[in-house]
Amino acid sequence: MSGEFPPVILWAIPGFVALIGLEIAVWRLRGLGRYEARDTATSLLMGIGNLGLGLVTGGAIAAIFGWVYSHRIFELGREWWVFVLCFFLEDLLYYWTHRLGHERRWMWAAHVNHHSSQHYNLSTALRQTWTSSLALSFVFTLPMALLGFEPAMIVFFSGCSLVYQFWIHTEVVRTLGPLEWLLNTPSHHRVHHAFNARYLDANYGGVLIVWDRLFGSFIAESAEERPLYGLVKNIGTFNPLWVAFHEWIAIARDLARARSLREVLGYTWGPPGWSPDGSRLTSAALKAERQARVAKGEGEG
Repeated sequence: MSGEFPPVILWAIPGFVALIGLEIAVWRLRGLGRYEARDTATSLLMGIGNLGLGLVTGGAIAAIFGWVYSHRIFELGREWWVFVLCFFLEDLLYYWTHRLGHERRWMWAAHVNHHSSQHYNLSTALRQTWTSSLALSFVFTLPMALLGFEPAMIVFFSGCSLVYQFWIHTEVVRTLGPLEWLLNTPSHHRVHHAFNARYLDANYGGVLIVWDRLFGSFIAESAEERPLYGLVKNIGTFNPLWVAFHEWIAIARDLARARSLREVLGYTWGPPGWSPDGSRLTSAALKAERQARVAKGEGEG
């Protein structure tokens, strides 16, 4: 599936290691950013597991993409405009896949581990999922193969997006000035990783932030409220197995006591935090609570 395109993620690994080392040095010298040894080790193990499982499932996914591509509608080839269009379309589909990964619990179960660190540094970028295939995340880019984009080209731009997103997991870089309007930046992604009610469900972009601005999910980082990182209910462990599978286990427990098809669908494809009686809080409920407090003059918290 890699074809003639370079394996950009594998090539970038030495750069990842070097930049993490540089960020740790900046943290020690200037006090910018935060590192905790067990948290960083967990993130590294999650990254290694992601690569290993990718090798296991990659062949099957490649076969699916190849089959869809064999039924392609157009012969697009490799003209320069095809590369440009592929970049923008892949980034757009990444936005929607990522957004659904926060809004639908089945997909959130695969993505939640990436948000489980209470630290925000470059090692957090390596805290990748082990279960994206189970969540069927790859399905959302299959239409690109059907349109006629080579699977290898799609994988290449997906890899470029992930490599780009590595460096924005930092507190060292505060702002990129005018580029904040166009690109996903450390400032925008800090908002995305925050569990403050003010910042929930925002800034899903990969390389570009324009999709968030276009579809109403953009929230700017505020000097009035520092982002707090992690989950609304943190899991309190550095065990990579629990980090990887805790939400899937929670779904299984909820399904075991589901009493109707409505509850089954709610527990799997409802928003994270959904419950039949509304006793748990979804992101929408948390944001509504905050808005009510602000309206009453009780502050931004």
